[in-house]
Amino acid sequence: MSDSPCNDPSRDRLLLAAVEIFAERGFRDATVREICAKAEVNAASVNYYFGGKEKLYAEALAFALCQANQRYPLGDALNLGLPAEQRLIAFIQVFLHKLMDNTALGHHGKLIAREIADPTSALDGIINTAIAPQFAMLKEVIPSLVGPGWSESDIYRCILSIVGQCLMYKHSRSVVDRICPNVIASPDEINSTADHIAKFSLAALNHLRIERTQT
Repeated sequence: MSDSPCNDPSRDRLLLAAVEIFAERGFRDATVREICAKAEVNAASVNYYFGGKEKLYAEALAFALCQANQRYPLGDALNLGLPAEQRLIAFIQVFLHKLMDNTALGHHGKLIAREIADPTSALDGIINTAIAPQFAMLKEVIPSLVGPGWSESDIYRCILSIVGQCLMYKHSRSVVDRICPNVIASPDEINSTADHIAKFSLAALNHLRIERTQT
């Protein structure tokens, strides 16, 4: 065993196995025994390395978020020097590609989606580290696109409308795959879909701007 449990290959295998099994079964149905068997470690390892199933789950979520953000950094969406339109387009492109990832990283997205749909005490950590910062960024961008005079609730409705369009492709993928699979069939098609969402959203936001100036 290495001097530091954090550098132990057994710990890494446990974390990877936990991400996959929690993603497939959810926190409540996944068992420590199953995770340890997949990681090929002793059943006592979860307590040794993580202090129990709940802490393992929280670390698996944190690991999943870190890996997803490393593969899909927000980049231009965070660049204050770019126009608001360009920042919104960049966000939608990154967000949709992250949601549609079918590689091993797909377990990460599925795990996070499960947590949001069936929350545990770990949800607050996800919100604080991943979701709230994205909302804060969009809350900064949207007023530049709709103009002044809108309430905070109005801005949040705009944010939820934009994010909701992207999430439709994730949470209703079984429907999309059966009715119109071509719209997400390849990275290029996902780019086209992201462009559509961006144009659709920008047109709606511009309409709100015009509507406000006419009242």
